Order: sequence, then structure tokens, then C-alpha cells
Amino acid sequence: MRIDAHHHLWDLDVRDQSWTRELPALHRTFTPDELRTLLDRNAVDAAVVVQTVAVPEETSELLALAARDPHIRAVIGWTSLTDPAIGDRLAELRERPGGATLAGIRHGIQDEPDPDWTDRQDARRGMAAVGAAGLVYELLVRPDQLPAAVRVVRDLPDVPFVLDHAGNPVIGAGTLEPWTALMRELGECPNASVKLSGLVTRPGVGPDRMRNLRPYIDVLLNTAGPDRLMYGSDWPVCLLAAGYDEVLATAEALSADLSTDERDAVFGATAARWFGIPV
Repeated sequence: MRIDAHHHLWDLDVRDQSWTRELPALHRTFTPDELRTLLDRNAVDAAVVVQTVAVPEETSELLALAARDPHIRAVIGWTSLTDPAIGDRLAELRERPGGATLAGIRHGIQDEPDPDWTDRQDARRGMAAVGAAGLVYELLVRPDQLPAAVRVVRDLPDVPFVLDHAGNPVIGAGTLEPWTALMRELGECPNASVKLSGLVTRPGVGPDRMRNLRPYIDVLLNTAGPDRLMYGSDWPVCLLAAGYDEVLATAEALSADLSTDERDAVFGATAARWFGIPV
């Protein structure tokens, strides 16, 4: 099974996505039908839809989409980590239509000004509750927040974590440090995996994607390894730099030297295992 482990859907008639207002390529509705065409054209069997806004209604809507669309096999939703009743909120989500597809929770930590936001005790209590509910917690962080993200992964070994977009490394800065050291530390934590997603839109990548991304992919393969690395298109955000087909082709080219089993892991088996997707 081939799985796209990271994409988004939104309907501007249902809810504004204010962060897209200055991004014409993204300021429109993106539907499951449009996604399904892209998946079928690229022989991708299943997809994981990820939240975009910090409102509880969106998660219920994504679960309902998953209940109707067999391509959407898992949902990464949102609920307030600092809510003392987060366990009840998670249970309520699972009772909604499509609730069985709830695989994880994410908060836009990258929008929090505090670089050490994941050190907050109320946030950590919420992450622990997500893990106790049998769900994954996805980390969406800026480069300056990555050290704290690695700390929380290490300090909460019973919580399964997924690092979105490989931690958003600074590409083209002339050095892969300190990102490489942090990836090495994360790789030592068996409760963490990494999404090979969102990199084509990073500043510094430019049109020569293969050359500029190769060193980062090599680091990920040497630290997380294929069994804890999963491909995600980050569609439609990827459209700021490349179409769906281009993003997938880039990832396939960068992993061409892997064995068949290793490629199967990156493009499906890892996501299936972490998100509980039957294969």
C-alpha cells in the first residue's frame, strides 16, 4: 500500500483559512474529489489528512470526510492540549462519525512565540493524554523550537511522536548543524518518527530540489531510517513550489537507492504502522 502521510483539505465556504489570504495559490477550496484524482493518477492508495486551524469543529468535519471517502484512512486532528478534560474531548471525537479514523492530534506550535513551548507542563500533560488514548502526537515546530521538541520526545517515552516536515530545517545556510545533531538525538528515541514532507517549500530549496535536498534526506535515512520515515505530499501547501506529481517524483528520486523493502517503508509501511492503517 502506498500512503500519502500528510495532506490538507479545506472549504472556504465552510471556514476561512486566513493564513492563505496572501497566498493566491492556496486561497481557494481544496476538496476530497480533487485529492482523489491526484492519488489515483499517482497510484497512491491511502492518505492521512491533517488539521490546519485550531478549532474543534474542523476535526469533526475531517472525521466526517474520512467516514465518506475510502482514500482518507487516518485523521490528525486538533484539540486543546491545555484543556484539563482533554481525555474526555478525545473520547468524544472518537464517538463522532468517522471517529475510528482519528489517529493523532496536532497543535501549530510553530505559531507560538515561545521557543520552549513544549516544555510547558500543561502542554506536556496534554501530550501524555494523547498518548494514553492510543494516539500519535504530531510536532509542527520552527527550527528554534526543535531542541525543545526533541526534549519532550525524550522525556515522554510512552507517547508516540511524529515530527512534521523533518522539523523545518534551515536549507541553504551552508551547514546542516545543529539540525543534524538534533535528528541524531531524535533517532535515538524509539517513540519518534519523521515525516518526509513540506521540504520543497522551504526557503533555500529553489528549483534544483534534488541537489539541495539530498544532504537532508541522507541525514534522515541515517538517523530515523526508513522504518521511521514516512512520505507526505503536504498538498496543497506544496503548490507554492511544485505540483503533487512533482513532489512525489522528487521523493521517489531521492530514495531511488533504497532497497524495495526500504522504499515500501518510506512510502507506506511506516505510516500504516504509526497511524494504525490496515494494509
